[in-house]
Amino acid sequence: MNTIFALATARGKAGVSIIRVSGPKAFETAKVLTGRDISARKPMLSDLRGFDGGLIDRALVLGFAEGASFTGEQVIEFQVHGSPAIASALLKILGDMDGLRLAEPGEFTRRALQNGCLDLAQVEGLADLIDAETEAQRRQAVRVFSGALGEKAESWRKDLIRAAALLEATIDFADEDVPVDVSPEVRTLTSGVRVELDKMADGVGAAERIRDGFEIAIVGPPNIGKSTLLNTLAGRDAAITSSVAGTTRDIIEVRMDLRGLPVTFLDTAGLRDTQDEVEAIGIGRAVERAAMADLRVFLVDDTNARLPLAVQADDIVVQGKADKTGDGLSGLTGEGVPELLDRVHILLEGKASGAGLAIRERHRVALLKASEALGACDEEMQYGMDRAEIAAEELRTAVRALESMIGRVDVESVLDEIFASFCLGK
Repeated sequence: MNTIFALATARGKAGVSIIRVSGPKAFETAKVLTGRDISARKPMLSDLRGFDGGLIDRALVLGFAEGASFTGEQVIEFQVHGSPAIASALLKILGDMDGLRLAEPGEFTRRALQNGCLDLAQVEGLADLIDAETEAQRRQAVRVFSGALGEKAESWRKDLIRAAALLEATIDFADEDVPVDVSPEVRTLTSGVRVELDKMADGVGAAERIRDGFEIAIVGPPNIGKSTLLNTLAGRDAAITSSVAGTTRDIIEVRMDLRGLPVTFLDTAGLRDTQDEVEAIGIGRAVERAAMADLRVFLVDDTNARLPLAVQADDIVVQGKADKTGDGLSGLTGEGVPELLDRVHILLEGKASGAGLAIRERHRVALLKASEALGACDEEMQYGMDRAEIAAEELRTAVRALESMIGRVDVESVLDEIFASFCLGK
C-alpha cells in the first residue's frame, strides 16, 4: 500500500493540530522531517524542518509500530501547534515526498478494517461515535465500537459450526452405523442461536431511533399553545405565535438533547376543518407526520374532548393554556412543562431499552437471513438424517449471513457508502 497522510483534527485555529501518516514509509518520513530515528516506544519532542532546512514548527512526534497502531501499519503522528499555516505547510511538504499521497475520506479506518484491526460493525460504531451528540448515542456507539457485536456474532458462529460439524460427520459416515443421534444437540444449538438472533433483530428499530433521534409531534386544535410550548422547549422563538388561528402552516422542528436522548419536537398546524387551501395542506402534513412520530403530545381544550387523531398507548393528552384555565400545561408560564418532559423521558427510555448491539438495517437483514436459514435447517432435520446434507447447507447459509454482518464476506457493495461518511483524517 501507499503511505498516506492527512490532517486528523478539525481544520482551523486550535491549541493542537494532529497530522497522521500511515504506511511503509511512515518512519522514514519522520526521519526526513526530524533528522532523527523515531522510536515506537516513546514520544519525542523535535523540530520539523522542510527540504530547505527551514523550521516548520517544534512538534511532539509519536511513532506506532506495525501491528500496534490504529491502522495496523507503521503510523507517525505529528502534533503541531494549531495554526492553519503550520498545518498547511507540513501537509504541502508531505505531499511533495515520493511515495506519499493524501488520504481519501475514511481511508485510515478502511485500512484498519483491511488489516484486521476492526470488523465492519466496529467501523460503523466508530462512525456513529464520531457523530454522537447525546449520551445515549455515545453509549450505544461505544458498545458497537468496542467489538461487542462482533464477539456475539463469533459466539453464534461457533455454535453453528459445531452443529454443522455434527451433521457433516453423519454425512461422512452415512454408510456405517453411527452410534449417537446428533439431532438433539444440533437442534439445541440452532434453536438457541435463533432465539437470540430474533431478539437482537427486534431491537434494531430502537437502536436506529437512538442514532437518528426520536420524533415527538405536538398536535391539537388552533390556538391551544402548541407553538408557544415549542418555543419554551427550544429556549428561543422557533415558531411564530399569534392570536390568529391557523398561523402555523408548515411543520417546525426543534432538535434537542433530552437528558441524554436525541429528540426532535415537531410543531404542527392546528387541526380543524378549513376552507383555506394552504392551511388544509398544512393540516394534511401535520396528520401524516404525527402518525409517523414516535410519540404524540395532544394539547386540547378539554381532556375529554374528541381528538382528531387516534391516541396510541404511549401518547400524552394534556390540557393546554393552563395560564388561563388554571389546569394542565402552559408554554407561556412554563407550568406543567417539567412534568411533561419527565413523562416524555420515561416513555422514550422505555422505547430505547429495547435496543441491542445491532444498530443498522443492514444488521437486521443479516440477522433475519440467518434466522430464516436456521428455521429451514430445523424443517429439514424433521425428516431425519436423510436430509442432513440440505440441513448442513442451511447452516452454512446462516454462518455466511453472520459473517457478512461483521464484514468477513460479501460486503464490498456497502464499503464505499460507509466510508464516504468519514472525514478525511479518519
